[in-house]
Parts: sequence; C-alpha cells; structure tokens
Amino acid sequence: MRWLGDGRLQVNDYPEPPLSLHAADQLGFVPAHCRRGWVVWDAPARFGMVYPARGILVDPTSPAPDGLARLVGANRADILARLDAPMSTSQLVVVTGLSLGTVSDHLRVLRDAGAVGKRRSGREVLYWRTPLGEALVDGG
Repeated sequence: MRWLGDGRLQVNDYPEPPLSLHAADQLGFVPAHCRRGWVVWDAPARFGMVYPARGILVDPTSPAPDGLARLVGANRADILARLDAPMSTSQLVVVTGLSLGTVSDHLRVLRDAGAVGKRRSGREVLYWRTPLGEALVDGG
C-alpha cells in the first residue's frame, strides 16, 4: 500500500484497472491487528480499507537504562521498561512498533528469566514486571 500522489492510493500490485472513488460518499480507514490489509466496499458509495496498525503510539526514545539494553538487548530492555503498568501483547506492539511475533518472543524470554509475570484478564493476557524485573529496570 502506498500513496501515489494526485489523490491516488495504490493498495496492491495486481494488474487490475484502477477503481475510482470520486463518487464515494464514505471512505473509512480501519486499523487492525493483522499482518496484511484488505479493502471492503459497498459500491458505488461506501469504501473502506483495513490496514495493519503498528507503531502509532511509538515513542522513539526507550525508557530503558543503557546498561539494561546492553545486558538483555535493546528490544527486551524497552519492553521490560514499558511494563511499569500491566500491558497486553497487543498494547506492547502499539507502543514499541515491533511485530506481534517479536514482542511475544521477547516476553517469553523475559518470563522464562523471571523478569515478567503474566495472567489472563478476560480475553487478554497481561504482563507486568516482577521484583526481579523492577530491580533490572531500576539498576539495583
């Protein structure tokens, strides 16, 4: 998906002719936790685009101390430092800009090391820092 300019958005590389949306009454953009996006329509008036949401709330500066990043790696340190309150994997994806699989892998390693805990809360699994995780982030 890319913006071509002159009011044109390319959604895929298929050899189909372009679809004009000049007569559209509604054009909606829907962020979703998915790997690939897709389009939906109720021609000729309503069109929508579902797209993978990543990094919308990303703060490029990690709250992790440098020493922790050198010890466990920048991404793991960033995830651990952001768990000052319980968060789900999906929430961590949004605030870190990492993929869902990457966040899950890092959480598994941090949990195996005893730095984070987890528990189900409704339909989500929440992660938080354990006392060991707190000590690592605090540097003591």
